[in-house]
Amino acid sequence: MGEAVKAFEDLRVYQAARQLVKRVYDLTRQTAFRTDFSLTDQIRRAVVSIVSNIAEGYERGSNIELIQFLYIAKGS
Repeated sequence: MGEAVKAFEDLRVYQAARQLVKRVYDLTRQTAFRTDFSLTDQIRRAVVSIVSNIAEGYERGSNIELIQFLYIAKGS
């Protein structure tokens, strides 16, 4: 079994989401995205929303709220 989670940064889903943020930012720096500022902004805001909702859900302190925020993150 894995180690106990002491902070949201320990969640594997959060770690994967952080990698996704890095990948999306790398991709949106490429030439194809540079000319479409609104699309770039929308995609970046959505991916940041994922990590933000995971963190907020964890910090709420209950599994029910964490699950609710994970669903919101999934929607992003």
